[in-house]
Amino acid sequence: MRILGIESSSLVASAAIYEDGITMAEYTVDFKMTHSQTLLPMIDEMVKFVGIDLNTIDAIAVSGGPGSFTGLRIGSATAKGLGLALNKPLIHVPTLDATAYNLFGASGLICPIMDARRNQVYTGIYRFEKKFETVMDQDAMDMGELIEKLNAMGERVIFLGDGVPVYEKQIAEKMTVPYDLAPAHVNRQRAASVAALGAVYFAEGKMETAMEHKPDYLRKSQAEREREEREEKEKNA
Repeated sequence: MRILGIESSSLVASAAIYEDGITMAEYTVDFKMTHSQTLLPMIDEMVKFVGIDLNTIDAIAVSGGPGSFTGLRIGSATAKGLGLALNKPLIHVPTLDATAYNLFGASGLICPIMDARRNQVYTGIYRFEKKFETVMDQDAMDMGELIEKLNAMGERVIFLGDGVPVYEKQIAEKMTVPYDLAPAHVNRQRAASVAALGAVYFAEGKMETAMEHKPDYLRKSQAEREREEREEKEKNA
């Protein structure tokens, strides 16, 4: 089984090729460049380096959200374009599920957090007990509410994701249960995890066509929210 993984839900742009339990190649950049500039060149360079033909992949696993609206749209468009051109199915991998999968086998609760601004985070809660389990489905929620929920669960927590630097002070002040912050090599989204979890879904038959795929934003974009706020003010003026 050969899977192409694509991750573009945040500042990180990442692509990977997974085959039969091995990450053949992974190209990850966490820098201020637009994903439209990076994703396709990264995939092209990676494929050339390992010497494979993209026609030989079985499916394309794409980080399906939540995250940056622009990033998700670019990743989705890239995956859909390749899926249509190669006639390959897509595998929608929830972004936070894949991020938690970075810590496969870790004990305690795994809590990826992505900064959604206004003291909001995109988050989910996971654990490994013989298998990867979802304790709380990914959602958008207030960071304070998340901390209260984790404290009430009474278990050790590992935080990871781009929300950690933003909310690290709040975590330190309000967490009452033991916690850790994931180290640099596993604390951001990675296409290798998208592809590896995508391979699990592929084996379970969880696929979709390129035309069926759409990102899961979880909430309206900031531009949409601001427009609605302006319209509401004008309506009440």
